[in-house]
Amino acid sequence: MTLSQLSTPLTKDQAYALVDAVMARDDVAITASAHEIEETGEWVFEATCDSKPDIAAFNAIAREVLGGEVSFAVEAIDPTVNWVAKSLEGLKPVIAGGFYIYGSHEEAPPTGVTGIKIDAAQAFGTGHHETTTGCLEAIDRALKRRRYASMIDVGTGTGVLAIALAKRTRLPVLATDIDPIAVQTTIENARDNGVSRNIIAIEATGLDHRQIATGAPYDMVVANILAGPLVALAPGVRKVTQPGATVILSGILNTQANRVISAYGLQHIVLRHRIEKKEWTTLVLERV
Repeated sequence: MTLSQLSTPLTKDQAYALVDAVMARDDVAITASAHEIEETGEWVFEATCDSKPDIAAFNAIAREVLGGEVSFAVEAIDPTVNWVAKSLEGLKPVIAGGFYIYGSHEEAPPTGVTGIKIDAAQAFGTGHHETTTGCLEAIDRALKRRRYASMIDVGTGTGVLAIALAKRTRLPVLATDIDPIAVQTTIENARDNGVSRNIIAIEATGLDHRQIATGAPYDMVVANILAGPLVALAPGVRKVTQPGATVILSGILNTQANRVISAYGLQHIVLRHRIEKKEWTTLVLERV
């Protein structure tokens, strides 16, 4: 499959606004992201497409969101290279909420923390992104406050959050993802972390799956995906949770948080705590 990458320099706010608009559609890009170039402090918007990018479509979105067209650079991507793994090589361990996320090339975790070994893979969630660290801190806080018996991680990626729950509680955790590569990655990471018996990884879209229904009602739901899908999931989250359940949501830009809070409030799932890291928000809610 031919892949290509489209990019353009923008301000930080413009880049994230364009990411939001592109990811709200399913016909222009596989992924979109914004990042800062550390050496210069400039921000760049990037989108990966599975064919030649539709520049006209991107410019139409730019006109709507930014008020004018921008100049996009396009380059081919070698599909034989695992660019996620390549870009994450050499990242340092992360400590978040008493969890220590490290790669297999690094030393064993220090005493007093819960070690989770996650190598760079073809799935999201190595522990280095602000949304993942926010979720880990929220999980740590929640587990210190009460016990949980039935937990689900929606959009599990590498399985890092499900593994965190399983290692701390030693209880079963259902991990779901729409991507079969993510499901397989989660199974492998669960095995590498000694919790393969605790984690059930399945391919599922949303919460409408027989195995999800079988495990309900849940007293903890974790979902680190994107704001749009989180809003769409709100009625389903209410359906599969019990009163008093903790709901941890991330993948949310700070500017999107109120929209997500409102959507869940309509389902009687109310905000209890929020964690902000740079431009990203993690929400901790409770079903009342």
